[in-house]
Amino acid sequence: MKWNILTLVILVVFVTSVNAQSDSGNTVTLDTSARTCVFTGPEMSKTKQAIEVESLFPMFFSGGYHFCIAYRYHNFRVRISVINGGDYDAEPAGTKNSTSEFKRYYKTSPGIFLGYNVWRHLEVYSYLELHTFKIEQKSTGLTRDIHSNDIGGGMSYQFFIGPHIYLQPGVHVYLRSDHSADFNGTVYNIPNVDIAPVIRLGYRIWGKYLERK
Repeated sequence: MKWNILTLVILVVFVTSVNAQSDSGNTVTLDTSARTCVFTGPEMSKTKQAIEVESLFPMFFSGGYHFCIAYRYHNFRVRISVINGGDYDAEPAGTKNSTSEFKRYYKTSPGIFLGYNVWRHLEVYSYLELHTFKIEQKSTGLTRDIHSNDIGGGMSYQFFIGPHIYLQPGVHVYLRSDHSADFNGTVYNIPNVDIAPVIRLGYRIWGKYLERK
């Protein structure tokens, strides 16, 4: 239920952000000596280089954490992240093989993302995340660990609130090979596909921008 609400919030923020950035004017501060400028409107997307930090902040609500640092060069963006989901149950995000008999938690796991801005702040990306999941059998409380190298793709929109702070809602698709764990004769098979909404809170700590002609 809470993820249905989060999905609705993400859609509302996404639509609002697109409309706001399409309709708003550009405010430009230009430093001619450094040949850099700051934009608070749609021109913000005309980035030459930028360094950003961000977090999938809902993880903190479940007792976990998520941190990420990103470097952007023109339309390309590379991110390195680490996640720990606390007591967030990722099993409902699974499609094939997902079961209500087990819970699945993110243990501390790193990831690397490669993205491309296709239009303004709309980014598509692929990634590799070296996940370690803790699997819990609800009826017994027994736990097992599963290690999985997940690949996938995502799409999200970077909505700037001023020149530095942004929200980035989107959706991720995770793909993985077959993995299983034995619980005294009961076998758990991890879903091969997860589909999950995401929303990140970020801060652009440095940037160079294309000058407006």
